[in-house]
Amino acid sequence: MNINILKETLEQPLSQIVGVVEKRQTLPILGNVYLDLADNKLTLVGSDLETEITTRIDNVSGSDGKTTVSARKLFDICRSLPAESNLSLVVEDDNKMLVKAGKSRFTLQTLNAVDFPRLEETNWKQELVLSQKQLSQLLTKTSFSMAQQDVRYFLNGLLIEIRNDQILSVATDGHRLAKTQLSVSNPSIDLVQSIVPRKAVLEISKFLDAGSDDPVNVKLNASHILIESGNFLFISKLIDGRFPDYEKVIPANLDKHVLIDRANLIDILSRAAILSNEKFRGVSLAVSQNMLKVASHNPDQEHATDEMEVEYAGDDIEIGFNVNYLMEALKACDSKTIDLGLLDPNTSCTFHAADNAETLYLIMPMRL
Repeated sequence: MNINILKETLEQPLSQIVGVVEKRQTLPILGNVYLDLADNKLTLVGSDLETEITTRIDNVSGSDGKTTVSARKLFDICRSLPAESNLSLVVEDDNKMLVKAGKSRFTLQTLNAVDFPRLEETNWKQELVLSQKQLSQLLTKTSFSMAQQDVRYFLNGLLIEIRNDQILSVATDGHRLAKTQLSVSNPSIDLVQSIVPRKAVLEISKFLDAGSDDPVNVKLNASHILIESGNFLFISKLIDGRFPDYEKVIPANLDKHVLIDRANLIDILSRAAILSNEKFRGVSLAVSQNMLKVASHNPDQEHATDEMEVEYAGDDIEIGFNVNYLMEALKACDSKTIDLGLLDPNTSCTFHAADNAETLYLIMPMRL
């Protein structure tokens, strides 16, 4: 097997593969990238048995063959070479790959491609087509609220729900919740709920172009999700569990609504966060007639206060929140003005774009 390829052409696909490959794996071959050259098309595959990325590169010269080699080492070699370097990857008979570029020579160990585990790609029950922009929005507007290593394993992922002509994404870690939805033009689909693992969501987000209208094929069955766009193909196992009933968590009786300039609020919270408790990150929001006051303090008896004008005509209320939760949600919301919904100091708040409630964020209060 012999592959001749430009450094830039190989580096980008390898960077995607490395994201999936685990640093510590039970099977040595899972640390490798699968390389298959056939009819001038080079296929690269990385897997951790739970997720699998496949990328294809067209118009690659060389002699056909298959092998696997350390993904991290090949990527580091590729990245370290000068721009516009020509690489030659030659697999020798004694399970070795010789990588040549200019006067540089590297010899890497290979493992037989026959032993590389692959995930199934058949028996898809549901299919729909989105644009890269649409799928990117579904993920980026909600994924930051996913739990990480929570014992409630079904929270360590993102819920994708398809019903009729709507597709929703929901994430929660038990302290906050993010939900967004969009209309799809595909034929009506019966209710589908799939929990995509955290790692898969983060890896899918890396290759999506938030401004692209290029189509993305999304396929689902009871245990797997497949994402395909151009020469990129991603398969992941789904989390086997039941996602919480998020509709019941969202309070419907919030009677206080504050209209706030989003950018101004982010600035104020950033300043208040400097003197918040480093462990609990608490800030208080005090709302009065057309005024919002933000305050924070820490165990060293240091204090910060700031205020801004808002649109509000209800009763005074003061409520505490984790400032990091507020900031992440505000940055994910792309509206100039937000509608903050409140009830009392013990009830979760919600906020969304003032002119659009399709994307909604919920944050539980905290005692300060």
